[in-house]
Amino acid sequence: MTIPDIDLTVYPDECDAFGHLNQASFLSLFERARWEMLARGPGMDVFTRAGAWPAVRKTTVDYHAAAFPGDVLRFTQALVHHGRTSFTMRQTARRLKDDTLISTAEFVFVCIDREGRPVAVPPEVGRFMNARPSSRGETLRLTVNGVNLAVEVRGEGPAILMVHGYPLDRTLWQHQLGALTGFRRIAPDLRGLGLSDAPDLGYSMPTYADDLAALLDVLHADQVVICGLSMGGYVALEFARRYRSRLRGLVLMDTKADADSPEARKGREGAMQLARDKGATAIAAQMLPKLFAPGAAETMPQVVDRVRTMMESAPAKGIVGALGAMRDRADSIPTLAELAGLPTLVVVGEQDQITPPSMARVIADGIPGATYSVIPGAGHLPPVEQPLATTRVLAEFLQSLP
Repeated sequence: MTIPDIDLTVYPDECDAFGHLNQASFLSLFERARWEMLARGPGMDVFTRAGAWPAVRKTTVDYHAAAFPGDVLRFTQALVHHGRTSFTMRQTARRLKDDTLISTAEFVFVCIDREGRPVAVPPEVGRFMNARPSSRGETLRLTVNGVNLAVEVRGEGPAILMVHGYPLDRTLWQHQLGALTGFRRIAPDLRGLGLSDAPDLGYSMPTYADDLAALLDVLHADQVVICGLSMGGYVALEFARRYRSRLRGLVLMDTKADADSPEARKGREGAMQLARDKGATAIAAQMLPKLFAPGAAETMPQVVDRVRTMMESAPAKGIVGALGAMRDRADSIPTLAELAGLPTLVVVGEQDQITPPSMARVIADGIPGATYSVIPGAGHLPPVEQPLATTRVLAEFLQSLP
């Protein structure tokens, strides 16, 4: 189900002496549109059923044009933030007959109980407001931190958050999503990649980490093991810096901890220009030969084609944003020693040409107590090159945690 547009008519008693829809009536119509929207979805009693009430904390309204008696206004609703106890809704009102934008508004709500204490947003509200059709089957669409992310969630149990690399998407973890039974598997598309929104700006490792923390809030996953591959490893390290208390464990796969060298930064900028000029296809052609163990094109052509398709589907804006985020990321070498006490697994493909085992060893040696595992016969993408071995190593680590 998608969020319905609501059409409401302006009546004379809602207008001022000059015949304009007045300010107070605007707020009333915005509220009526919200309740009508809920009536067509989970029901107007969805909050009272959950013992919660959406109290308005902040309202911002812009008035763009006048509306008059008899005008039919079409109200469109969108969720722009979904937290644990709060959510933000953006609404627009357009005159139906000429599509004139009349007003836009943003409302911040906090859910409270009868004593005024904050309580969780009812799950039904989140499911309804985040609903958006997907072209790849049953995939959740969740609005967090100002963007709509595609995410696949399977199973029950302790949660593992799987973060893909660049310029890939959540389907990198297809085998692990299906095989790691006994755990709640959460695999999102990072902003700008896969089916997630690709804004023009707003890409950095802290932003990716904040997106994931907000996503976990919506999914009510307080504690997770985070597993990041390549750029996903950079995101996982940033997440560990910012949200250490939420981690049960850390898996760093085919990644590195140090920041880009001046030469590497120059290479990122060249790739950014290539993406702007020639798009994702050119990036895929440049990267693909380096991603796999030697001979993969002959021994596993279907896997290589699958990854090529994944990369060529990436939005150019997301590619450019990710490259800039990697170029500007912080040096995580000083962070490694601070991760003492956090169960950590470092995984690397035996024949990884991009982040070879020597780089993985630096990470494993830098984190006190970390476990180091090499996947034979794999290059930079063990989850798809050697899925059985990779899943087995992950399962053993997850099962070893308290």
